[in-house]
Amino acid sequence: MAAGDSSGAVERAARQGYGKLVAYLAARTGDVAGAEDALSEAFAAALASWPKEGVPRAPEAWLLAVARRKAIDARRRQRTRQELSEALLIIADERTAGRPCDGAVPDDRLQLMFVCAHPAIEEAARAPLILQAVLGLDAVAIASAFLVAPAAMGQRLVRAKRKIRAARIPFRVPERDELRERLDAVLDAIYAVFGTGWADPAGTVARTRDFAEEAIWLGRLVVSLLPQSPEALGLLALMLHAEARREARRNDAGEFVPLDEQDLSRWNATLIDEAEAVLRRAGGMGAVGRFQLEAAVQSAHAVRRHSGRADREAILTLYDALLRLTGSPVVAVNRAVAVAELQGPQAALAALDAIAADPHLAQYQPYWAARAQMLALAGARDAADRAYERAIGLEADPAVRRFLQRRRATLAGPRS
Repeated sequence: MAAGDSSGAVERAARQGYGKLVAYLAARTGDVAGAEDALSEAFAAALASWPKEGVPRAPEAWLLAVARRKAIDARRRQRTRQELSEALLIIADERTAGRPCDGAVPDDRLQLMFVCAHPAIEEAARAPLILQAVLGLDAVAIASAFLVAPAAMGQRLVRAKRKIRAARIPFRVPERDELRERLDAVLDAIYAVFGTGWADPAGTVARTRDFAEEAIWLGRLVVSLLPQSPEALGLLALMLHAEARREARRNDAGEFVPLDEQDLSRWNATLIDEAEAVLRRAGGMGAVGRFQLEAAVQSAHAVRRHSGRADREAILTLYDALLRLTGSPVVAVNRAVAVAELQGPQAALAALDAIAADPHLAQYQPYWAARAQMLALAGARDAADRAYERAIGLEADPAVRRFLQRRRATLAGPRS
């Protein structure tokens, strides 16, 4: 077999099975970091073995078997009674659970997510820990998603994994009365998973290609566990609305298309209708939260299918409510753009100036892109040019970068 074929198989196994494998191993040892290390060694072994011996019939099962052996070897090297007993648990589990290494690996990801959301874990580490344990994202990528310094995020994750092991947090989906206190962190993590996949609409990044689909699956699973949770329903509605527009976010040439210019025929009407039904169900429960408000913003954009224009007044009202609820600088940036639609660029610039000192925004591309657009509309071309330069430098997506460069090019001409 060609080396490229086997490397591709390892990559697919990592993309599709990382979270399941970590969850399975960690559930049997109580050690998330140890499970990650064992699985990392298993992937290294696959890269060495599969080009010579061929890709196994069940790649996930092969990886699990190797990771088990690596975990047992690690426990033996540590040479304590407790560690050896944990190694025996891994061996015993293979014999008593239908030998999963010979076939499909049980999916314990939801259990792992609720473990990571345990009250004993530092609150700021819960959602990031889910991202690393379930998806294998590194601290740098997670820090970017949460607008935190990578070093600080790395320390949080290490402390959280140690806490899981030291506190012997049980690996199980909690009872219903315990579910609710952990739900916020799980929903935050699912949304971050979705955002990681949604940010690459063309599916060009292999590692994150399936993340949006996985997040929607996890969202549906949480709703099935907590059908009376309006925020779980709100998150599902939000993700469905966003996913419905995936095909419209790039044109046939692969260029970025902003929301207001998207071809409505490329929106997925079935997903939008489902999102609207889910949001109505959440709205009937009498408790409004962040995800319901964000889903309602998307619903106000989706009105364009019928009226020809988004409901701008409703969008601004919803962002006002979101900002009061969350105080989020990201929401504040989106609100400023909504202000521009109704009150003009000067009002939007005043809203952006009010949050300019927030350190989270220094490296936040949408802030600089919004600022550049408002400055351009206000006629401040030199300042707009500098803001576009900053936004372009912060943008990783080539299509979005080209879009910003085209907008910057329109500034050519007399400057004030």
